[in-house]
Amino acid sequence: MDYIADLHIHSPYSRATSPESSLSCLAAWARIKGIQVIGTGDFTHPGWMERINNELEPAEPGFFKLKNESSIHSPLADAAVPEGIVRFILSAEISCIYKRHSKVRKVHNLLYVPDIESARKINVELAGIGNLKSDGRPILGLDSRNLLEILLKHSPDGFLVPAHIWTPWFSLFGSRSGFDDIEECFGDLTDQVFALETGLSSDPDMNRLISKLDRFALISNSDCHSPSKLGREANLFSTGFDYYSLRDALKNNSREVFRGTIEFFPEEGKYHFDGHRDCQVCLDPKDSRLLKGLLCPVCNKPLTIGVQHRVTELADRTTPQYKPNSPDVFSLVPLPEILGEILGVGPTSKRVTQHYALAIKTFGSEFNLMLNSDIDQISQYSYALATAIGRIRNHQVIRLAGYDGEFGQIRVFEKHELPAIKASIIESTITP
Repeated sequence: MDYIADLHIHSPYSRATSPESSLSCLAAWARIKGIQVIGTGDFTHPGWMERINNELEPAEPGFFKLKNESSIHSPLADAAVPEGIVRFILSAEISCIYKRHSKVRKVHNLLYVPDIESARKINVELAGIGNLKSDGRPILGLDSRNLLEILLKHSPDGFLVPAHIWTPWFSLFGSRSGFDDIEECFGDLTDQVFALETGLSSDPDMNRLISKLDRFALISNSDCHSPSKLGREANLFSTGFDYYSLRDALKNNSREVFRGTIEFFPEEGKYHFDGHRDCQVCLDPKDSRLLKGLLCPVCNKPLTIGVQHRVTELADRTTPQYKPNSPDVFSLVPLPEILGEILGVGPTSKRVTQHYALAIKTFGSEFNLMLNSDIDQISQYSYALATAIGRIRNHQVIRLAGYDGEFGQIRVFEKHELPAIKASIIESTITP
């Protein structure tokens, strides 16, 4: 079966998350996006685990579904939620902060298990290490290697994925507190790790500059803190529709079963380049390396060293190399951002929401429109939208890189094109 999975999300029990992130609302947005499998997120939190237990029931092996699918309501005014299967996989993110080799390490790790009993056993042991009630993504003084050991002890069929591995502050390879190789982090259990989450600020091309990552599947997820951000990155599978087939597809890491990933253009990620947000200083690593001590040229404080910089530090290739039959890569721009550029308004504006709802009604889901719909078909709906999607599929975009926590910008149209674009057929697709 072909399906799309977003395996890293958060519940309303995590900090800085939307209270709308209920299981039913996540399921609604999954249908709108065209996603069939989503992580539950935060199974370590007692409150969220109680809701998981009360609102979900087993479906296919290792997958769960809503007990009451009538609870799925449309978050888009005047637009019904598309039909479609939505399943959940038990997932959690742990913030491991600990000292290794005389240096404080801060690494986020994702856990996946196939059953509630395994999650409960893991939670009992983790509760003896730190406070699981304080945050949906708990901060534990626990070595990443030891977290993996706990996972495998209580769930031999579980697996761990290092999260957003290049993020400066909290990741496996982060410039602020990470490692230079995976073995240094996971030690004797390194062979139990078979997938890495690349994060919004990097893509497979960047990661395939590093030969020691060749054996790992590269996955992409939204890490969404509100349901509407679901699927800003995701994974495409063509395998059995169950937990074990999904896990084994990642182990196999071949296009026949793990078809590919849906990616941000990495410049849009908020840690792609080096910089200092307070001084509005954004630097390509080629330029920042020329600065004495990697200090901000405005205030003389340390720059935040971004993902591109770290990748080039560890790279041993000048061009990315892929194994035969590697998963495909599809770089996209979220549809609300495209519509906002066309209409000349913000991506969360009422006008964008109206156009977004109509596009979903017409094409079935966001990913069906962005990945599968014929450009000529889209052009009959909107010439401007067809032009934008055609350019995105061909990587013909304008990139302004993010830095030091500031998201970058991806544009499709040059400024001189916008007056004609705004007057295009998309303006007539909705009756005021």
